Amino acid sequence: MSMAWRRHWLRRAGFTLLWVLLLLVATITANVVGIHLAGGIEGWQRWLDDHSGHFLAWRLLLYAGTTWGWCWMRRRVLAREAEPGTHRRLRTAEIAAVIAVAALEISQFVQGG
Repeated sequence: MSMAWRRHWLRRAGFTLLWVLLLLVATITANVVGIHLAGGIEGWQRWLDDHSGHFLAWRLLLYAGTTWGWCWMRRRVLAREAEPGTHRRLRTAEIAAVIAVAALEISQFVQGG
């Protein structure tokens, strides 16, 4: 493994970690502000329940955008890497992603939210 590759990998990992931390802070901040504006945890939970349809629409749009981006990326990867294993790796990632999203959505449905 070359040193340049390691630096590139570490830089990308650092940026990814930074984004994850920023999203975590933003999520926590949104919840704290929401709890404050709703007058307490019960009010915040009621507001979330009342707007669950909007959140479903948001998630569906997010899934559609992610699917579009995945298809765009997939075409580029398959054009660049014509090895038989590439198609199999992409298919495995696609199946894992669909199972993960389905599990998340089914768990939301089962919980009644």
